[in-house]
Amino acid sequence: MTKLRAFLARLSPTATLIVILAVGLLIAFLLSVAVAQIYDSITDVDGVSGLDQPILNWMLAHRSPALNSTVTAYTNVAGPIGMPIIAVLALVTLGVRWRSWTPVIMIIAAGGGSLLLTISGKDLIGRVRPPLNDAVPPYEYSPSFPSGHTLNAVVVAGTIAYLLALHQSSRIARALTIGIATVFAATIGLSRVFLGHHWFTDVLAGFILGLAWLAIIITAHRLMHIIHARRHALRHPADPNPESSTP
Repeated sequence: MTKLRAFLARLSPTATLIVILAVGLLIAFLLSVAVAQIYDSITDVDGVSGLDQPILNWMLAHRSPALNSTVTAYTNVAGPIGMPIIAVLALVTLGVRWRSWTPVIMIIAAGGGSLLLTISGKDLIGRVRPPLNDAVPPYEYSPSFPSGHTLNAVVVAGTIAYLLALHQSSRIARALTIGIATVFAATIGLSRVFLGHHWFTDVLAGFILGLAWLAIIITAHRLMHIIHARRHALRHPADPNPESSTP
């Protein structure tokens, strides 16, 4: 641990963030493997998965042509086209406005980690999606577990909300920012079940993995600030409360 701290102390704040995120991504991947194993155990005894069909049946009973079209358009916001557009717009806007690579690195890490966790989870489980007869087109044929849309929404929207909240002085503004991100992630997850593109437990796993990766990203950012502040204090002992130059 001492050697690791000494190594991180020699790095720039940006390099420190990258190293911590790389280690965190490995941890998140191992967590994905663990979640897959736990999921296997759950389905063997028909535990949480026993909710899947009843919840899907309830969703089927509340569909209508207009609502189906609206929810399909909404869920696409967190899809393979919509979410990258949001991520790029956010990282460019925040990076240029704050003149920092930190939001760029964090948002790229959020999206990249989310993609890795989604792919690894699908390969490990290979779960079949709900029957096409119960799904709203356009149909999806990749493995069902976990929900990539949900994972993306939690991690990318959560990272953007965290970065914005750091620069908001009003508690109301911070609460509103976090609230919007939370509602967005939750409703994206529910939309996947409503459309019959995922089982409820796929969405549940997406939330769990997404929150875990988001926690690692935020922790990495906080550690970067702590290391940077301590190094600054050692170099400038007359300035006990340095104002960090990185967002």
